[in-house]
Amino acid sequence: MTDIKNWDVEDTTFWESTGKKIANRNLWISIPSLLMGFAVWLMWGIITVQMSNLGFPFKDDELFTLTAIAGLAGATLRIPASFFIRLAGGRNTIFLTTALLMIPAIGTGIALQSKETSLLTFQILALLSGIGGGNFACSMSNISTFFPKRLQGTALGLNAGLGNFGVTTMQVLIPLAMTMGVFGALGGDSMPLIKDSGWILGKILAGTDTWIQNAGFIWLVFLVPLAFLGFFGMNNLLPISPSIGGTLAAFVKILWLYGLAFFVTAVGLYLYLPAPTGLGVLNMWIALPLIIVAMLMIMKVTAFGEMKVGINKQFAIFSNKHTWSMTVLYVLTFGSFIGFSMALPLAIKVIFGNTHVFDTATQLWVHAKNPNGPSALTYAWIGPFVGALIRPVGGWISDKVGGSIVTQIISVVMVGASAYAGYLMMQAYQSATPEVFFQPFLWTFVVLFAASGLGNGSTFRTVGVIFDRLQAGPVLGWTSAVAAYGSFIAPVVIGAQVKAGTPENAMYGFAIFYALCLILNWWFYLRSGSDIKNP
Repeated sequence: MTDIKNWDVEDTTFWESTGKKIANRNLWISIPSLLMGFAVWLMWGIITVQMSNLGFPFKDDELFTLTAIAGLAGATLRIPASFFIRLAGGRNTIFLTTALLMIPAIGTGIALQSKETSLLTFQILALLSGIGGGNFACSMSNISTFFPKRLQGTALGLNAGLGNFGVTTMQVLIPLAMTMGVFGALGGDSMPLIKDSGWILGKILAGTDTWIQNAGFIWLVFLVPLAFLGFFGMNNLLPISPSIGGTLAAFVKILWLYGLAFFVTAVGLYLYLPAPTGLGVLNMWIALPLIIVAMLMIMKVTAFGEMKVGINKQFAIFSNKHTWSMTVLYVLTFGSFIGFSMALPLAIKVIFGNTHVFDTATQLWVHAKNPNGPSALTYAWIGPFVGALIRPVGGWISDKVGGSIVTQIISVVMVGASAYAGYLMMQAYQSATPEVFFQPFLWTFVVLFAASGLGNGSTFRTVGVIFDRLQAGPVLGWTSAVAAYGSFIAPVVIGAQVKAGTPENAMYGFAIFYALCLILNWWFYLRSGSDIKNP
């Protein structure tokens, strides 16, 4: 039965006899579907590195914009996606949003077959990749409705943590897939590397044939069967989604809201991006809140029928102060995880893949290829792998001791690690031998990823404690939407500071933000007079 009318998992008898089997089936279809969403969304972090190695005619800052655009689109799409489950049902939502990932996957594969493809084309494809980012909000909102509160930390940790492996899967699988003509004549011709590249086992020398287009095509192998499983294996819970109106009506709601999100994102990017792509009249810190507010308002104004009623009910979360405090804390954790995942590969290439010598005659830094530099494609996957692996542990520990105490501990760690990473980046970017700083830099980022991964689990567990079942889903979706803007902020901030010659300032700024989050978490959830003690 696709639509389930009776659902009460807090009833132990119902859970053991009926609910557990259904919930677990939906969870284990949801996890790989979410993993694919992350992989397609974040693939530009690796693709841009290889585009540089192959000699595509774009500057480093233009390549950073591709990762930033994908990040911004994915974050903005999460805002409407957080409402999809109530409006359209879990099965309908997960099937359609997974199937839609085929569009950027196929488009990217075709575009990468030629170095003459325009920057605008790649920017549009990066925008469409945001569909994968939006999927997280509806996936987490959906899974939260299937499990009793006592198990939500573990269930959400598994869904998000294993789903987050899409980052590592992408960072390992794309470099591997690019080494061979997996799809034969259908996949197109290879291109020779202009610069050394790499994969998980080491360097790949310049001159080697590379099928960069496989970075897009490879995901079709997984997306086709997963869409089939989602359609025939998942369920809509009618107590959570009472006004679906049928499968086609559900699809119309999803496509309508995603269309609005793409429109708002495109307008925001046009105002933000410099010429010739855009007008460049807004800086990032103005563009982001304007895009968020515009997305919320346009959803409210353009909603129709039962969709309007559902959206108005879910807007109630914004009157609760804990929605806002948990949003900031999730920016601390998931925002850091996803932002560093997007920015780190290109940062490694630019900072450690070049030598940096100060020319006293011109009073300028001269950057040249570093023959001893590490390959970003060999190492960039390690941090996200650790962060994703440890996320379920964060949920499990939080189920035992309370989410907020875990968040407090990881905040302290992130303050110190971010500051130290900034110091190492400063040393490397002023060195003729930056590779000597790479190992401590890499392990410092592994600590940052591990701490953010634990915090991902702990903050979601706290949401499950604070909010009731009807509000927890939308709150999870909303907080994940805002936090996902980290995937836009980190590449922009780090890219701008690298261009300015002061990459350390980006990490020092993040450390200050983490310290403020530490105080916020203590004030709302740990001090003796707090409204909600957790623990």
